[in-house]
Amino acid sequence: MEEVDNILRIFRETREAIHDQDSLRIKKLSDQTVHTATIYQDPDNIIVAVLVYSISKIIEREQYRQMGGWPEFYEVLQKNIDQAISNLEKQDVEAFRLNLGKIRNAVNKISGNLRIYIQDVFIKSGINKAFKLYEHGISSEKTAELLGVSLWDLASYIGQSEVSEAHLNQTMSSKARIKIAKEIFE
Repeated sequence: MEEVDNILRIFRETREAIHDQDSLRIKKLSDQTVHTATIYQDPDNIIVAVLVYSISKIIEREQYRQMGGWPEFYEVLQKNIDQAISNLEKQDVEAFRLNLGKIRNAVNKISGNLRIYIQDVFIKSGINKAFKLYEHGISSEKTAELLGVSLWDLASYIGQSEVSEAHLNQTMSSKARIKIAKEIFE
């Protein structure tokens, strides 16, 4: 695993943000892991990015807290984040990975609509983070492989996004080019 200290920091801050119900902060923490995941193409960083982003989406949906199964899911989430932090502090990466799996699997123990909603969040979060990696320059095939999403789902998401290459063809205004030229020759 690359960047253990960074992942440890991300999880400590995520734990605090979960306690504060601060979904925006959690989302920003997930975005920070995308940079590291892009550089190292490390599956652990990618899993962390997806998991933390999923947590942000789950926390922001306040209506989930009123549904059956929420207390149990929330308890498993907090317990495994605490254990994940402890395992990273001990440099026990395998146990850390198990904690991440337990968070994902906690959804399977929920009944009713909450289960369906949270499973959907995890799926869409994976595709969203795959798109972010793609935006950072990793090929769509490699991105889909790293995240375990289908190339078809990723391609559909890319096709629906408002991101295009049109901005790459835009040029600077004449004034901006002249300003740069003056700075070069000064």
